[in-house]
Amino acid sequence: MAEEWLTTAEAARLGGFHIVHVRKLLLSGKLKGRKWNRDWQVSRASLLAYLSQMKRRGKRRGPKKRGVDRV
Repeated sequence: MAEEWLTTAEAARLGGFHIVHVRKLLLSGKLKGRKWNRDWQVSRASLLAYLSQMKRRGKRRGPKKRGVDRV
């Protein structure tokens, strides 16, 4: 069975990320990818595995509020 490849734009849309974040994941090795001419392609299987791993880690919390507590 042939591996399915996505463009970085498709991967960003599927993962709910910005395209720049997808590129950073590729360069850091967290996603499997290949360079096709000047464009990157992302392995669909590696993206789904990454999303599954992130889901197991739990929901992301927003930034901590700083400053004085108000009454």
